[in-house]
Amino acid sequence: MRPMDDLRAVEIEPDEPARSAVIWLHGLGADGHDFAPIATQLNLPPELRVRWVFPHAPAIPVTINGGLVMPAWYDIAEVDLERRHDAPGVRASAARLRDLIARERARGVASEQIVLGGFSQGGAVALFAALRHEEPLAGVVAFSTYLVLPETLEQERHAANRATKILQAHGSLDDVVPPARGAAARDTLERLGYAVEFHEYKMEHSVCLEQLRALRQFLTDALR
Repeated sequence: MRPMDDLRAVEIEPDEPARSAVIWLHGLGADGHDFAPIATQLNLPPELRVRWVFPHAPAIPVTINGGLVMPAWYDIAEVDLERRHDAPGVRASAARLRDLIARERARGVASEQIVLGGFSQGGAVALFAALRHEEPLAGVVAFSTYLVLPETLEQERHAANRATKILQAHGSLDDVVPPARGAAARDTLERLGYAVEFHEYKMEHSVCLEQLRALRQFLTDALR
């Protein structure tokens, strides 16, 4: 287990002891507070007893932003998100996510009751980690994102999560992560046999109300 400083997160507890958990990773330059409001906005059924965990990414130099130090799950070297993925950074963040899963398991939450999710960079790490995880998870949510190191997925994926539910959504007007990257991720996942619930919304690199409604339904079904 990593030092606690490496597992820093905003945590929102249910009224009764948690029986399930959603671990949600923010996007580039944000922090764990960015998506924390959805814990109450979604108004999930109280019987799900969901603990929300919003970890903070480490501050690192980001090449595409002139080396500016900011919260990031991995470095981005160029605008073309299809090439030159920061493999060491991605794998380090996936290891951190595995440690967060282990912490939930130690607190009494079964792996089958854990959903990994994220927005943009966070969604990329959530997908990367979940599909390679050795314990079955309840689901994966990937908003406005893409596959990192897709060439390694077929070899590295774990059988434990080949049937895991995946919710993916993308904005048709997204000028940060082009819609084509989201569609390519969906197509690759479906080619490998994953069942993907995919939504496209008329929005930019953001989240809309219809998307949150889809997320609420997905989490309700996955965590029952």
